[in-house]
Amino acid sequence: MSLALLLATELAVDVEAGHETYGLSAPGRFVPTVTALGVEHVPLPSLTRSWDPRRDLRGVRELVQALRRLRPDVLHTHNPKTGVIGRVAGRLLGVPVVVNTCHGLWASPSDRLRRRLPVYTAEVVASWFSHAELFQNATDRQTLTPWLRAGRSEVVGNGTDLVRFRHSPDERRRLRAELGVADDTVVVGGVGRMVAEKGIREFLATADRLTAAHGDDVAFVWVGPDDPDKPDAWAVAGTGVRFLGERSDMPAVYSALDVFVLPSYREGFSRSAMEAAACRTAMVLSDIRGCREVGVDGTHLLLSPPGDADALTDRVGRLVADADLRTRLARAAEQRAHAEFDQRRIAARSLTTYADVARRRGLGWTEVRP
Repeated sequence: MSLALLLATELAVDVEAGHETYGLSAPGRFVPTVTALGVEHVPLPSLTRSWDPRRDLRGVRELVQALRRLRPDVLHTHNPKTGVIGRVAGRLLGVPVVVNTCHGLWASPSDRLRRRLPVYTAEVVASWFSHAELFQNATDRQTLTPWLRAGRSEVVGNGTDLVRFRHSPDERRRLRAELGVADDTVVVGGVGRMVAEKGIREFLATADRLTAAHGDDVAFVWVGPDDPDKPDAWAVAGTGVRFLGERSDMPAVYSALDVFVLPSYREGFSRSAMEAAACRTAMVLSDIRGCREVGVDGTHLLLSPPGDADALTDRVGRLVADADLRTRLARAAEQRAHAEFDQRRIAARSLTTYADVARRRGLGWTEVRP
């Protein structure tokens, strides 16, 4: 799923630059999206998102076999589990360039030690096996800096496809007609997996309270997949929130929303928020690292403390009641997105990193730029 939803632009840039590109992940329904980019998908059936010792051991064997067969010049790892396993396996197998992107630590300095210790330890130890560490936000890099090798890490930010994600009045009308909502109904939406860490509980509580206060003048929707691997997956049936499932027309979804809400507990650098911003949608985001980087509170968006349904209801309620505020924030966020969040720039930075590592290590190839 991550290859298609998070890394499609980066993979496309690799292919366009003329590189033989492989995507290694668990198989699934998103594979055709990846192969359509010109990427050869290598299935690793046991290397799924959730942690399971026996299955993960099989996943390690599958990864080792794949790397021995492919003999890549560059291995770029992503996501917590595959990032840890991939960096260690790649370095031990002699892959010339091993790079990792941290999309967000699964612990923050405010968490208890018993949560922070295993997360930080795994990331730091794995970083010793890579040649370069790329971070999407400065807070995560700062957290690990005391244990990272000097000169081997940098903050690259994050981005989205600014050609695809643009506000469309026509798509707004089409999707709102599909949903059966009136032109003057304020549509509030969340996007993401239906799990507690995405703030689904707070979103549902906010929806209940504001629907009771505003009636048919407001409608709430949630877009995204179930996550059967997560024990805290939530169902929204009977809550008054319309669950739209996965959608392939996400630019239309953002265009149709009046307010985008991301009450997540942790983010690396929220892609969905950048997409919403690019589509000129007013936003309420959690006041956490990975969301604060998207914009300034009160200028581009509103921030709300994570896990606080009362605060979330207050922020969303302000936007529901104030059309002028929605318009001002949405336009400012759109301008910031087009100035700062170009995914192709981030992808090009990855290619530059590969070349820099190759040059530093004295490899025979150093030009892997787009």
